[in-house]
Amino acid sequence: MSQSDLERDHIADALIFELSKVGRPAIRERVVSHLPNIDAALAARVKKGIGIRGDVKTATPAVAPRTDLPPSRALSIALNPPGTFRGRCVGALVSDGVDRSLLEALRAALGKEGATLAVIAPTVGGVEASDGTVIAADEKVGGGPSIMYDAVVVMTSAAGAAELAKSAAARAFVADAFVHLKFIGWVKEAMPLIERAGIRAEMDAGVIALSGAASATAFVATCRTLRHWARAKVAIP
Repeated sequence: MSQSDLERDHIADALIFELSKVGRPAIRERVVSHLPNIDAALAARVKKGIGIRGDVKTATPAVAPRTDLPPSRALSIALNPPGTFRGRCVGALVSDGVDRSLLEALRAALGKEGATLAVIAPTVGGVEASDGTVIAADEKVGGGPSIMYDAVVVMTSAAGAAELAKSAAARAFVADAFVHLKFIGWVKEAMPLIERAGIRAEMDAGVIALSGAASATAFVATCRTLRHWARAKVAIP
């Protein structure tokens, strides 16, 4: 699958998603009626994706569509990454026993990049780190879903991961980040949760092991492309 195919899929899926939120069938059909003027395959896919049965008459365009224009690299999101993670936010799912030094190394690396860290814990009261200190939480599990963050990390103790693996909200935090092509940092102790989220068999170059300050810095640098686009080429659970 080429990069252009990935972005075509992304556009079609976005149209299907948004039109699925439209309550009036006539409005959905009216929007779809304009799509053949853009691309026949796009129109057919969206029509099928929102479940329109029967024919939809193609709308008369105000200006005759052009089919002689070459693909524009400038319009590609994947081919034009920003080259910085500035202004972005990483959501860190943590538990009691988290390695505070690694978490703070990540926070420092993000700070140098001009990005921020949000801590998501089992309770809003925070967690007790492996060194006995308390780390305050910005959100509780279920209150700060991964869709809110540009990338995520899973930093738990082994016991914490086993406990969070029982939580549907914690599993969804990891699984949703994977489905949305986000970069995921993880520590080895978090594997029980990673596996219960259903992504162990599909771990890829966008699911990055963290083990020290250098790995935290490297993770932030990787996040500058914003999404792991290659993941869209594989079957996602």
